[in-house]
Amino acid sequence: MIRLSGRLICPTPEAVGRLNRHLPEHTALTRAEPGCLSFEVTPTVDPLVWRVEEKFTDRAAFDAHQARTGASRWAEVTADITRDYEISDTES
Repeated sequence: MIRLSGRLICPTPEAVGRLNRHLPEHTALTRAEPGCLSFEVTPTVDPLVWRVEEKFTDRAAFDAHQARTGASRWAEVTADITRDYEISDTES
């Protein structure tokens, strides 16, 4: 299993607005991907910071998710949002 845990750090309230507008579609698309076990993006006490937790069945499913996401509208509209992630692989 591959697990990603971390934060999205928005530089401005406007970036938070874009995140909020595009997150529902991004979440639905991710949860529909083969191998996605869970996907959660939730606000924290800091209004500019969001918690991210993802789990995928294996490296291939996670890599497919990363490829899809990297070429998506989500990637375009959130390009200025900092990603602070740790990825663990329980298969190795």
